[in-house]
Amino acid sequence: MQHRTAVSTVVSALCGALALALPAQAASARQAGHIIVFGHRGASAYAPENTLDSVQRAADLGVDWVENDVQRTRDGALVVIHDTTLARTTNVEQRYPDRAPWSVGSFSLAEIKQLDAGSWFGPDFRGERIPTLQEYLDLLDDTGQGLLLELKQPELYPGIERQTLDVLGRADWLDRPHLARRLIVQSFSAPALRTTHRLRPEVRTGFLGNPPVSQLKQYAAFTDEINAEQHSVTAAYVKAVHGMKGAHSKAMRINTWTVDNAPAATKLVRMGVDGIITDRPDLIESATRRHT
Repeated sequence: MQHRTAVSTVVSALCGALALALPAQAASARQAGHIIVFGHRGASAYAPENTLDSVQRAADLGVDWVENDVQRTRDGALVVIHDTTLARTTNVEQRYPDRAPWSVGSFSLAEIKQLDAGSWFGPDFRGERIPTLQEYLDLLDDTGQGLLLELKQPELYPGIERQTLDVLGRADWLDRPHLARRLIVQSFSAPALRTTHRLRPEVRTGFLGNPPVSQLKQYAAFTDEINAEQHSVTAAYVKAVHGMKGAHSKAMRINTWTVDNAPAATKLVRMGVDGIITDRPDLIESATRRHT
């Protein structure tokens, strides 16, 4: 443990010294054809989405970045789950049959922790639990992966932007190395990203969606990336995004979702996208390497 702590301290110091150079390195990587592959909700083609097992599967596949979703329980805990209802990915209907529609925000953390979040995916994952954001970050500290963190429907959870930043801060995820290389906050909500940028302007942010080119300048005031649905992306749109300077005065980046087959990934690589969010990160990593 002491050895790992010492190594971590040295690495953190080196990363901090390099932090200011990283945006330029990222731009050079794009010019060289490097594509970042994000494991969508972990490695969700191989393990139940947004669980710790899914993160570990992604790490075992060599995936450097994972994407997740954060929401809030009735008693104020931040948990990692995609749907605003617990019904699809847990056994909540069997355990609490009289509490439809089983909204995440209507259950306490203790109640949520009793739910099986793995059996729906397969019997091998029986007993998998919904993780808290802190538990998720703890595992990423072990795996070394980066996090693309989505604020899921923040309008349901007033103040979740500040609360999420507080959790990240307590977990030491707002230091220079994490901010430069391992953390992006995204959302479909422009107001939530504006709030995040106002509270912690050093945090990289990404807007989920595809604003028209005429509005990109407005989004560039508080975002660094446009994370667009794959079928909405064209080469002209990629060029327009790259032509904008984002919130940190660097060329904006564009990632696409959710891309799970090699031909689609190849097409997007040729358009010039910077990253691909996928349920099958091993497949997409292989496909992008062949065409970069």
